[in-house]
Amino acid sequence: MAVRALRAAIQIDADDRDELLAATREMLEELLRRNELTSADLISLWFTATPDLTSEFPAHAARDLGLVDVPLLCAVEIAVQGAMPRVIRVLAHLETDKPRAELKHVYLRGAVNLRRDLST
Repeated sequence: MAVRALRAAIQIDADDRDELLAATREMLEELLRRNELTSADLISLWFTATPDLTSEFPAHAARDLGLVDVPLLCAVEIAVQGAMPRVIRVLAHLETDKPRAELKHVYLRGAVNLRRDLST
């Protein structure tokens, strides 16, 4: 079994706690679904949020989904001038037998513009 990493991102309309949590859950559910993963496959999740998102920790949504034994970390994305606003990102470390080329990164809503090459 190999250790692999997956990326996902989602853009939200406003810094609203309920919207942030719902969007983060949507992003995580889609990441798990597209890659046929369960919490047992996950090693850790590292969330970042752009500096304009301060209403809640994205990791809270992961706990709401039942990822209670997966180590989680939240950080602020660096503030680059002109960067896309209101974006939540996650870097998921996992164990899988799938080769890297078969893994599906997830970019939702406006975040598809971050990596059109990886968006489906």
